[in-house]
Amino acid sequence: MPAATTASARLEARISTDLHGLLKRAAELQGRTMTDFVVAAVQEAAQRAIEQAEVLRLARADQECFAQALLAPPAAAPALKRAVARRRALLRDAPAEAPGEA
Repeated sequence: MPAATTASARLEARISTDLHGLLKRAAELQGRTMTDFVVAAVQEAAQRAIEQAEVLRLARADQECFAQALLAPPAAAPALKRAVARRRALLRDAPAEAPGEA
């Protein structure tokens, strides 16, 4: 049975000689190749950046306020009630579409 192959892509970057030395030293300290070290570091940084963009973090007081709003939402404002009533009336008066029509 043939082994599964993993597709790969190439990434190149121009860096200063100082940074190159720093990366080489760090990789050696961890007993890794420089490529392995750089790929792992870049992957961690990318995952952290995505997490920071996607995860909403709230202070304790904000968490409590958010939870309270979910558990006991405020009463609907009169304008919202009118808008919902207009929408229902529009939907009630709209002709029914046959399945598959859009």
